[in-house]
Amino acid sequence: MATEFQERVYAKLRTLPRGKVTTYADLARALKTSSRAIGQAMRCNPYAPLVPCHRVVASDGTIGGFKGETAGKTIAEKIKLLKNENVRSSGARTRTGTTRILITDFEKIRHHW
Repeated sequence: MATEFQERVYAKLRTLPRGKVTTYADLARALKTSSRAIGQAMRCNPYAPLVPCHRVVASDGTIGGFKGETAGKTIAEKIKLLKNENVRSSGARTRTGTTRILITDFEKIRHHW
């Protein structure tokens, strides 16, 4: 059962258009809360994918988390959901050898409330 706060987050997310992304921070500003609280609400999202938490990404344009995870099969699932909405991403190696998944044309498809 979702809390009143979680329902507010889910209601706002339902208005995010297909093919667009937003950030945890943008959503937090719109709801006058913290990015961390947004992430926790989305982690518990019982309505996915009808409530499109996969469309919320990190402020730097990287893919962010999904279902409480930051790597592995769940991130592959998030990428697939975004790809089905024509949101593209690509991997980029960091100096430490890890791969960062970046949203292609992030600022063009970023939705602000």
